[in-house]
Amino acid sequence: MRYSKIVEVCLGSLLGHKLRTFLTMLGIIFGVAAVIGMLSIGEGAKQDALEQIKLLGSTNIIVKAKAMEKGTKAEELRRLSEGITLKDCENFKNLRPLVETVVPQRMEDVDIITYRDVETKAQVVGTEPDFAKLFNLEMQSGKFFTAEDGEQYRRVCVLGANVKRELFPFEDPPGRRIKLNDQYFTVIGFLKEKPAGKSKIEGLTLRDLNSEIYIPLKTSMKRLDKAARGRVVMRSHYSGDLSSLLAASTFEAPSQVDEVSIEVGNPKDIYKAERVLKSILERRHRQVDDYEVVVPEALLRQSQKTQRIFNIVMGAIAGISLLVGGIGIMNIMLATVLERTREIGVRRAVGARRRDIRYQFLLEALFICFLGCLVGLAVGLGLATGITYYAKWRTIISLYSIVLAVGVSASVGIIFGFYPAQRASKLDPIEALRYE
Repeated sequence: MRYSKIVEVCLGSLLGHKLRTFLTMLGIIFGVAAVIGMLSIGEGAKQDALEQIKLLGSTNIIVKAKAMEKGTKAEELRRLSEGITLKDCENFKNLRPLVETVVPQRMEDVDIITYRDVETKAQVVGTEPDFAKLFNLEMQSGKFFTAEDGEQYRRVCVLGANVKRELFPFEDPPGRRIKLNDQYFTVIGFLKEKPAGKSKIEGLTLRDLNSEIYIPLKTSMKRLDKAARGRVVMRSHYSGDLSSLLAASTFEAPSQVDEVSIEVGNPKDIYKAERVLKSILERRHRQVDDYEVVVPEALLRQSQKTQRIFNIVMGAIAGISLLVGGIGIMNIMLATVLERTREIGVRRAVGARRRDIRYQFLLEALFICFLGCLVGLAVGLGLATGITYYAKWRTIISLYSIVLAVGVSASVGIIFGFYPAQRASKLDPIEALRYE
C-alpha cells in the first residue's frame, strides 16, 4: 500500500468521527497549553531577574544601612556605632585594586518637590559623580554633576526620566530651578529612561532610577543634613560610661550614608571582596549589626535556583496532563481497533501487509497528537497573553518551549499509539473477517 493512500485512509477515519477525534485531542491540547504557559512564566521571571541584576551590577556589592527596632537591646547596642559613615567608604576605597569604585548614597527625606505650581514626589539621592558610571546612566540632555560641584556645595541636581516628565512635560529643564523643601536647586541635566522591572527580587527592594533626583553628596549633607543632630547627641551623651550613653532613650543616630555601591575589579574576586568588607565593617562597627551586605550575583544564583525548582514543578504538572492525554489516545485507539476489526480483515485479505496496518493506526495517533499540539500552542499563546494582561506578569514564549511541546506530543503519539497499532497488525485475517 502506498504511503499516500495510508495517509488518506487515516485522515478519512479521523474526519469521519470529528467529535471523538476532538475529545481525544483534549488531553494533548491542555498538556501543551500548560507547558507553553508555565515555561513562558518561568522564562519571563528569569529575564526579569537578569535585567534587575544587570541594573544592580553583576560585579557590584551593596552595603546597606539596617534599621534597628527601638526599645530593644539591639537598639541600645546600636549606639556604639554611628552607622555607615564616609570613613567606612574611605576604608573601602583603600582596598584597591580589589575594589574599583565606591559610591556612597544618602536617601534624603524631601516632602515637597516643586517647579512653579507643579508638585511631584521623588526620592532625592545625595551621591558622587561615579554613580552615573557605575549604573550606566546616560544623559538625555545636559550633564551629570562633577566632584567640584560637591566640593563647592553647589545646589545642582540631575533628574530621572519620570521626574522630568512630571515637572517639565513641555520644557527642557537644564538651567531651570526646582525647590526641594525650602532649598532651590538648579537642574543641570536629566537622564535617559532606564528599564524598570519588579520592585523586589529575593527580598531586596529595588529602586526605580527614573523616579529619583540626584544631588552632590556633600551638598546633600550640608543643605539637607539628617545625620548631624544624631552625631552631636551621641558625643554629648557619651562620657566613657556606657550606662550614661544608654540612658538617652530618645537618642537617634542616623547613618551618614544609607547605601554604598562597590564595584569589584575582577568578577572572580567578588566573594573574596565580600569577606574583606564584612571584616572591616565588623571591626569598625564594634560587632553592632546595623548594616547589611548584599551581593547581587548571589541573588541571581538564588533566583535561578528557585526558578529551576518552579520550572520542574510546573513541568511535572504539565507532564501529567500529557500523560493523561496519552492514556486517552491509547484507550480510543484500542476501541477503534476493536470497532474496525472486520475492516482490518478485509484489508489483509486484499493484500495489505502487517506493517501497512501498523503504519495506518500509528499515523492516526500521531495526527491526533500533532493536531492537538497545534491547537495547544494557540491556547498556550493565549494563556501567556492573558497572564501578562490580567496578572501583570511578564511572559516570554521561547523557541525551546515550542520545540519541547512538539517533541513531547510526537513522543506521546508514538509511545501510546504503538501498542494499539501493533495489536491491529497482529490480528489474524480469517478471525477478523469472521468478527461480528
